[in-house]
Amino acid sequence: MTVMEPNARPPSARGAAWRRAAAALSAAVAMLAAAAPAAIADDGAFAWIPGGGYGGVFAGAGWTQTGAVDTDGFSYSGRSGWSVDQSDGGLVGGVLVGRKFEVGGVPLRIELDGTFGNMSAKTDRIDPLSDPPDETVESELGWIAAARAGIEQAVGPATVFVTAGVALARIENSLTDLDAYRGSDGEWVLLPDGRAARRVDPDDSFRDTSTELGWTIGAGVETSLNDDWTLRLESSYLDFGESTHHANHSGNDPCCGSGTPRRRVSYRIQNEFGLVRVGFIYRFGGR
Repeated sequence: MTVMEPNARPPSARGAAWRRAAAALSAAVAMLAAAAPAAIADDGAFAWIPGGGYGGVFAGAGWTQTGAVDTDGFSYSGRSGWSVDQSDGGLVGGVLVGRKFEVGGVPLRIELDGTFGNMSAKTDRIDPLSDPPDETVESELGWIAAARAGIEQAVGPATVFVTAGVALARIENSLTDLDAYRGSDGEWVLLPDGRAARRVDPDDSFRDTSTELGWTIGAGVETSLNDDWTLRLESSYLDFGESTHHANHSGNDPCCGSGTPRRRVSYRIQNEFGLVRVGFIYRFGGR
């Protein structure tokens, strides 16, 4: 986990130039796949490759990279813009289907895939002054569905390819705030070691689940096992952008440090994912 200095650019700003370039490539390749059949079928430049349909299963590992920004400084005593990164990995699996075609003799492909797994990342440093930590930011991935287009090239016994496209993901972003509390007798509840017991404060917490639209880019290599089966190794990067979430829902606490207005506060969370997958692909109709 990396902790950034207050008012530094959020993690989502890093690598902005190459991300814009990758997004442009993603859009260009996807537009090519969508437009090719309609635009050039009449002159014979477009053709489905015989036996070019395929489907398969995959398994592998994924990582979750999440950047959280305390926009108002609600967690960090009025120091607005405090940013933290958190990342972690997990196992993934899924299915895919695709079809190969040619445009002017150039081999291309289109694919649909679904990924499921146990991927999450969390940090308790959104309030670095609290000891023990009392606020935790976490992002959890439910599933990813992607539509991609790509280009391939045979290299000896293998085929290398690059793909790009759009993706949907079910993501849960949350902030959990723990506060000391009083019992029915009005006294602070203590643990056996004398520290104050804590419980979740729902007013200063949030748990938001949404389906987010993003983009993906990746590359891989595959080789034939026999006339019907192909072994594939690939990696991909997925970016679902930044979302805004709110806490201090009742507005009963100062938003941005002592003496500031009492109002609802916001946090920004950036969600990115990476996948490395091994797949077994069945070619419908063989070579």
